[in-house]
Amino acid sequence: MYENLLLPTDGSDGIERVAANAIHLARVNGATLHVLHVVDTDTVALDPHSKRLAAGLEAAGRASVAAIHDRAAEAGIYSVEAVRYGNPDEEILTYADENDVDIIVIGTHGRHGVRRALIGSVAERVVRNSETPVLTVRTLPAESE
Repeated sequence: MYENLLLPTDGSDGIERVAANAIHLARVNGATLHVLHVVDTDTVALDPHSKRLAAGLEAAGRASVAAIHDRAAEAGIYSVEAVRYGNPDEEILTYADENDVDIIVIGTHGRHGVRRALIGSVAERVVRNSETPVLTVRTLPAESE
């Protein structure tokens, strides 16, 4: 049913739970797993000082992508690694379109109320704007909050 799955990662705690779901779905379907990290240029200005910060964020993103790639390889799943700069939800949707992604598996922190309003949710914006089906996975079980 699925040939290409997209797993966006921000490297946060709980991504292992999301990755486990994506890897399982890829294995069941014999699909390619695309692992994407987006360095958020909306929060990082690109002046000389911030370029160092952005480079650090990129390195952390590459490490997160590589760790998931390694987990997928151990499970016998072919995966593609990608790191981009831009607005995370827009880049996720663009990547999905460019790579004929059949489903996006994305983590959500399950925030609500004021915290969600202040922080916003990349996952929510992806769900609202995606023409591709989206599977959301809580990064932490509800009782862990």
